[in-house]
Amino acid sequence: MSEEIFDIVDDRDRVIGKQTRQEVHRRGVKHRAVHVLVVNERGEVYLQKRSFKKDTFPGAWDSSSSGHVNSGETYDACAVRETREEIGLFLKRTPKRLLKIDACAQTGQEFVWVYRSEFNGPFRLNPDEVECGAFFKPDHVNRWMAERPRDFADAFRLVWKYYLNPPPPQAKPVAKAKPVAKVKPVAKVKPVAKGKPVAKPAKATKPKLRKAKPQKSKPATRASKSKTTQLAKAKRTAKKPNRKPVSKPRKAKRR
Repeated sequence: MSEEIFDIVDDRDRVIGKQTRQEVHRRGVKHRAVHVLVVNERGEVYLQKRSFKKDTFPGAWDSSSSGHVNSGETYDACAVRETREEIGLFLKRTPKRLLKIDACAQTGQEFVWVYRSEFNGPFRLNPDEVECGAFFKPDHVNRWMAERPRDFADAFRLVWKYYLNPPPPQAKPVAKAKPVAKVKPVAKVKPVAKGKPVAKPAKATKPKLRKAKPQKSKPATRASKSKTTQLAKAKRTAKKPNRKPVSKPRKAKRR
């Protein structure tokens, strides 16, 4: 059987490489895992006791199903696969996502997605993975964990804490604004000469009536002038008495 290959991720859960299971655990690099909590109709949670063949936390109590995400596999696909391989639960769809835990020492440097599924049993346990399992009331698990915390795997204690008291959702980082390109200074524009103030329209007034000026008579034409002259001469001659001119005696011519 070939050794499992896991994706190595950075602080933001982005894949940066891949390595074998043994090398990942030896170096303590960040990788991925899932935990599935199966709840029955009475609100009880199914817990499994890990097989003593496990290389980490053998014989410790853990989530209903848990496991590493293989290289190239998604969290959702891993959740469906692990429940089938460990407890024989065949899910028709991806279980409900509850919360995500960042990689830390308590999770073994694993980014963990926690899922929830509803099922009353029975289960078919894989003896290579699971020693035994049972449903427990949440209050019973709380008392048990407070009295004997080492009975549980480290990652499950953190999963159980957040399952009962989910952390507030983290605010998404605000994208940095792109630097504004420098704008060349605009050439100064000469001020436009101010126009003369427009005269306000005068108020409408009643039109004044003007008296008509006497029209001057047009100058007489030549024909009319001649007639006027003849009439004036006739008047003057009429006033003078008709006197016959006296003929003067002719002087005798000298011979």
